[in-house]
Amino acid sequence: MKKFFFTLLLMLFFRGFSQEKPKLVVGIVVDQMRYDYISRYYSDFEDGGFKRLIEEGFLYRNAHYNYMPTKTGPGHASIFTGTTPARHGIIGNDWFVPSINRRFNCVEDTASSVVGGVSNGAVSSRNLKATTITDELRLYYNFTSKVIGVSLKDRGAALPAGHNPTGAYWYDLQSGNMITSTYYRDELPSWVDAFNKENRPSAFLSNKWELFRDEEVYNESIEDENPYEQELRKGLGVSFPHDLPKHKKDLSLLKYTPFTNTLIKEFSMKAVVEEEMGLDSIPDFLTMSFSATDDIGHRFGPRSVEVQDTYLRLDRELSEFLSFLDDTIGKNEYVVFLSADHGATDVPSYMYKNKMPGGYHNNGFIKSLLNDGLGEVFGEGKWISSIINEQIYLNHELISEKGANTDEVKQKTIEILMGEDYVYEAFDANLVAKRMFTDPLLIKLQNGYENKRSGDILYVLTPSDLNDSWGRQGTDHRSPYTYDTHIPIIFFGKGIKPGKTVRPVSITDIAPTLSMLLDISLPSMSNGQPLKELFE
Repeated sequence: MKKFFFTLLLMLFFRGFSQEKPKLVVGIVVDQMRYDYISRYYSDFEDGGFKRLIEEGFLYRNAHYNYMPTKTGPGHASIFTGTTPARHGIIGNDWFVPSINRRFNCVEDTASSVVGGVSNGAVSSRNLKATTITDELRLYYNFTSKVIGVSLKDRGAALPAGHNPTGAYWYDLQSGNMITSTYYRDELPSWVDAFNKENRPSAFLSNKWELFRDEEVYNESIEDENPYEQELRKGLGVSFPHDLPKHKKDLSLLKYTPFTNTLIKEFSMKAVVEEEMGLDSIPDFLTMSFSATDDIGHRFGPRSVEVQDTYLRLDRELSEFLSFLDDTIGKNEYVVFLSADHGATDVPSYMYKNKMPGGYHNNGFIKSLLNDGLGEVFGEGKWISSIINEQIYLNHELISEKGANTDEVKQKTIEILMGEDYVYEAFDANLVAKRMFTDPLLIKLQNGYENKRSGDILYVLTPSDLNDSWGRQGTDHRSPYTYDTHIPIIFFGKGIKPGKTVRPVSITDIAPTLSMLLDISLPSMSNGQPLKELFE
């Protein structure tokens, strides 16, 4: 009873300060969404999805990531903290930790375990050094504001939801359940259990993935059957229709289909209803990360029919979700923003075939090349501990054992790297951290460097060059180039006037904009600027 009256008093206290605030904020991140997908597919979109967001909302046409590597973990962290990896500490999906001599996942938390599934549960946001906009909302309203993060990927749920949300849920590739970890709660809410019992993943995999629209609609893509794509599974081929029932018992296959977006939409709608979000004057926050676009993009590449089909289907999902918000929360009672965590390069073999810059290298070859080259000067040994995120971690134990000079080892490493055609630039990380740069590429390199987690040498590849250790079909992302950095930012809903601008803005501007819209504190390390057009 005391808790009830305390909550009631809080609601009455904050009511006078929140009349103009949205009842619900929805942050949508579309994984690997290049900006040009909007213009390329626009004529094929329906009226209620992307077109509604753009025509009734405000579109930033020249929004970019301001750091490298452009990866999923750093992207989600940067959107919701309003700062770059140099500050929030999420420098990649993984990074190398010398003290344990292995790669470490950005949301890895060995103190936590899975709840509701069988795998992928040692997860939390502990590794995130800054508060998020969702954290600040929880703090402002003394944890009465509800915050829920939903994603196919663990990092797509944990990082946006912040350090102490109402809940964070992601997909377990083995059980097919939406799960969480003991960091967040000890058991799933009853509504999540009920959702899992519907066994939606098995239902999705019981049907073929066929074209969503008539074949002639897909003229923005290259031929469906082409040599630039990877099979979803052996025997499924690279063209439509994709016979998913052949592998329907493999629930991990779902992530390579557009139906995971349907799953995330349905689960998010259930969360809004069951958690009673957006029903009072204290704003709530739902974060949604659509990841099928990334997994399909990796397999098939940006020019594929599969990617276009996925976006046409996502357009329908967005239309249905916005209609749901209209009916459940009320028109003009909520705010939605939509952006992406990174873009993607065209498939290098496709670029090369069409006389465009593009190529491949191999990280294993680079490691051997460096070990051999350094060995000739400083003595034989495994001089390179790891190569990840275009960062090289030197073996400092060996440097000490051999009595070598660290700066000399670094300079020789850079010299060897710069002898390779596919390496555009290479730098001593310490020098990058200490200097003031005006070159935009070097600024991005600096913004991605974190003193305690990053490697010793930072390097940049030539445009559209990828590591071929996983094959020469499909694509990837991580570079400072525009195909990876140029993404959409759209704001829509309560108080947002329609418009567009080509003014350059950064991904780190989203969180401070939300702070101003909600009239709450900025995230602790935020250094972006509010998007001024929304307040004019």
